[in-house]
Amino acid sequence: MANVVVVGAQWGDEGKGKIVDWLSERADVICRFQGGHNAGHTLVIDGKVYKLHALPSGVVRGGKLSVIGNGVVLDPWHLMKEIATIREQGVEITPETLMIAENTPLILPIHGELDRAREEAASKGTKIGTTGRGIGPAYEDKVGRRSVRVADLADAATLEARVDRALQHHDPLRKGLGFEPVDRDALLAQLNEIADHILPFAAPVWKVMNEKRKAGKRILFEGAQGALLDIDFGTYPFVTSSNVIAGQAATGVGLGPGAIDYVLGIVKAYTTRVGEGPFPTELEDADGQRLGERGHEFGTTTGRKRRCGWFDACLVRQTCATSGVNGISLTKLDVLDGFETLKICVGYDLDGKRLDYLPIAAEEQARCVPIYEEMPGWSQSTEGARSWADLPAEAIKYVRRVEELIECPVALLSTSPEREDTILVTDPFAD
Repeated sequence: MANVVVVGAQWGDEGKGKIVDWLSERADVICRFQGGHNAGHTLVIDGKVYKLHALPSGVVRGGKLSVIGNGVVLDPWHLMKEIATIREQGVEITPETLMIAENTPLILPIHGELDRAREEAASKGTKIGTTGRGIGPAYEDKVGRRSVRVADLADAATLEARVDRALQHHDPLRKGLGFEPVDRDALLAQLNEIADHILPFAAPVWKVMNEKRKAGKRILFEGAQGALLDIDFGTYPFVTSSNVIAGQAATGVGLGPGAIDYVLGIVKAYTTRVGEGPFPTELEDADGQRLGERGHEFGTTTGRKRRCGWFDACLVRQTCATSGVNGISLTKLDVLDGFETLKICVGYDLDGKRLDYLPIAAEEQARCVPIYEEMPGWSQSTEGARSWADLPAEAIKYVRRVEELIECPVALLSTSPEREDTILVTDPFAD
C-alpha cells in the first residue's frame, strides 16, 4: 500500500488541510510530523468549518488513527483546549483515535514568553514574523537536550529534574531580558495538572507506526507550514524552527525513509506569504489587493493579512526538488477567475544576471527581480469545478504551463474550500 507525504510547497497556507482531509478517506493513519500549533489548517465539510492547529486533520473523520509524532513540539494546554472545541463540534476524540509520541517535546509557558520578548526586542528588518507561540524556543531546548517531553510527565522525580535543567538555561536568559526568574513550583504544578489529561494519549508511536506499516496500512503524513519556511532550505532566517520538507516525515514519527512512497506538494495557483522575509513576486497594487480579497487571505493561526503575488514557478520547482515531490495539488484556481492577464515568474534578474533559482543568501534574495511570462486569463467561473470539462480552455492552458515550468505534474486540482470540489488526476494512494 502507498504511504503519502503532504507538504506545502510555498510559504504555507496553500490549502493542506482540505487536501489532507480529502486524502484521509483513503488512509488508515494520519500523522503530524513537525511544527507546532503555529500551523493552521481550515477544513470545510458539508458547510461546517473546523480550524485545527495542533491536531492532525484526520481527526474529523471517524475510524482513523491520528498521530502527533516526535518531530512536533506540543503545547499541552493548547491541545486540550483544541480537543474540547472539536468535541463541541461533534467530533469524538479518544486515546483510540488520537496518539501522541512519548518522546514529543513540550512547549512550556516560558517558551512563549521568550519568543514574544525576542521579537519585540528585534529592530526593524530583523523581526522574523514569529507567531509568538514558543515554537522556536521549544525546538532550541530540544536540540539543547533540556526539553520536558511527554514521557517525563509520568514520573514526578524525572519531571522535576527536567524542569530544573531547563531553568538553568532559561533563568539567566530571563534576567538578561529583565524578567523575573521562573516560579519553579508553579510550573511544576501546571505540568502535574495537565499530565492526567495528556498521558492517556501517550504511546510508543515509532513502534505502532512500524507495526501499522508491516500490516499494510495506508499512512498519510501531514506537514505544517511550507517548504520555503524550512529551517535549512527556506528563506533563512525568515523561516520556522523545524524541517518542513518531506524527508522529515519519516524521522518525525519514527519510520525509515523507505516508508515514503509518494510526495504530494500543495501549491496555490498564485503565491502568498505571512510575516517578514523576501517575496520576489509580491504585488502591492490593485492585483495584489484583488488576490487577497478573493482568496480571503488571512492567516488561520494569527489572523494576519497575507502578502499576495503572482505564481513563482522558480520557487515551486525548487521546493519540488528538495522534497522529492511526485505530483502537486494546485489549489485556489478559482481565485484567478476574471483576471484579463496572468503572470508567472520564470526566472530572476540579480544584478544583471539571470537565475533560474532563488539564491540562498537573504541579501541576494531581496535583490532578485522577477522575470515574468504573461498568459491570457479567463472570464468564466471555475469555482466548484469537478472535472476538466468544467474548466475554460485558458484555465487548462495555465495549469499545463505551470506543470511544464515546475517540472512536476498536477495530481489534484482544487476549485473551492469544499471537500468534493476537487479534480483527481492521479490518486497518490494508488498501489
